[in-house]
Amino acid sequence: MTDDKRQNAKTALITGSSRGIGRQLALTLARRDGATVVVNYKKNADLAEKTVADIEAVGGSGFAVQADVETPEGITALFDEVARRCGRLDWFVSNAAASAFKNIVDLKPHHLDRSYAMNLRPFVLGAQEALKLMDNGGRIVTLSSYGSIRAYPTYATLGAMKAAIEAWVRYMALEFAPYGVNVNAVNGGLIESDSLDFFYDVPGMPDMQTVLDRIPKGRPGTVQEVADVLAFLLAPESEYLTGQTLVVDGGLSAVAPPFFADAGPELQLPPRPTRSV
Repeated sequence: MTDDKRQNAKTALITGSSRGIGRQLALTLARRDGATVVVNYKKNADLAEKTVADIEAVGGSGFAVQADVETPEGITALFDEVARRCGRLDWFVSNAAASAFKNIVDLKPHHLDRSYAMNLRPFVLGAQEALKLMDNGGRIVTLSSYGSIRAYPTYATLGAMKAAIEAWVRYMALEFAPYGVNVNAVNGGLIESDSLDFFYDVPGMPDMQTVLDRIPKGRPGTVQEVADVLAFLLAPESEYLTGQTLVVDGGLSAVAPPFFADAGPELQLPPRPTRSV
């Protein structure tokens, strides 16, 4: 990393960044910007320290902070440590998430409470704390999913929270703009990750391939593809973009039945047309 790049390196906090999309974003920011990344984790210290080592290997710097963002006390402790060690913050990415995948009739009060405590509240409280440390403007980005705009089995409690998160993004964009802080979301579709495997392992869930066949791109997305969009929202090129949710789902939310995958041979798409010379 050049001296100029090191001098202008940004500081990022990514919740739940010891694995999955959060980890990939941490590595992307370290590689692209030489960023200092605060790696938040709940339990697995070994994974978090491995992520920090990988961040340093690609040109960034970082440290791991254990904090349970499901509790207000955990949020406070996390940002206290960021303030103590960094003094300020440029980027806050609310990535950690968890929920119960059950039909609505089977949801208990504790399922609803935890979905709120793990998904919506950490974003709002985290954004409040991040704003206090963004003394020279900054960016706040959160992760959503296509369950916020489409309904499918067992996803009600998480999808509803993601929809609420997208609404909060718009309100935060309005109120935080005077402080020089942009707020946006990335809405992901089927992204190759542990979370995707867990969801499609729910008893009775249709085979994942039946969904992939209906995605225009014909495949799941990668964590790198989501991380690249997140990184764009943190880059100078997105300065005039705030209050938005960018959908990264390979076209899944753009289509509706009847699907090409279910159509007869008469409607199947031919090979790509070419020009005759």
